[in-house]
Formats: sequence, C-alpha cells, structure tokens
Amino acid sequence: MGIREEIQAEMAEAFDDPDGLADAVKPVTGVRKVVGEYDPDLGGAPEVTTTYGGRGVFGSYLAKEVDGSLIQTTDKKLLVLQNELFVSEAGVPTAVPAAPAIGDIVNGLRVMNVSADPADATWTAQLRK
Repeated sequence: MGIREEIQAEMAEAFDDPDGLADAVKPVTGVRKVVGEYDPDLGGAPEVTTTYGGRGVFGSYLAKEVDGSLIQTTDKKLLVLQNELFVSEAGVPTAVPAAPAIGDIVNGLRVMNVSADPADATWTAQLRK
C-alpha cells in the first residue's frame, strides 16, 4: 500500500469514526456547467452539466489566512478524499472519478481555488457565496 492509499484509508476511517470526524462529515454535491461546441442545428453551443458527489468536511479559514481579497472572512474550506468523489448520473454515483474545479458550484457555494495535498489523497477547495 502506497502513501496515498494509506492516507486515504486513514482519512476514511476518521470520516467514519463517531469519536473522530463523523459528526462533521457532510454530503458534497458539485455542479459544473461547460459550454459545448457550436451546433449549427441549434444555432448555438449547448451547455453541458456535470454533477459529482461524495462527502467531506467543511471548515473556516484561520484569521491569519484571511486577507480580505484572495481569502475573505465568509469563505469556507472543504476537505474531500479524492477516492470518494465521483461523477453522478441521475443522482447515482458512477465509477468515474471527479475533481472540483474553479467555477464549480459545491453545496451552493462557488469554488474559488482548489489544491491537492502532496500525496494526491485529498482535495482542498476554497468556497465562496
């Protein structure tokens, strides 16, 4: 088992543990809307919507991280396991992995920034109203 899988297993265990993060873990639903290629029959470009879901922990930024510009006081921080975020079709998760992207809407908040940890085990997303 590599470091990535080990981190993901430990985090999943913490997400499930009633004495760990279980009470803080929330369902995560993301929506990405992308304009497709121009279709002359439609006279425009159709909008393609991708939905993805998983579970994660929402938190706030520390006061020393808030600069009022890049990170605002109302911004939220979301931590999700990369191996638990999947594209959904009709509300059912598929086997297709997903990644949050800038501009997506996650639980009603816009994704402003996304980063991965060095082992590529988790995503951290900055969310804003």
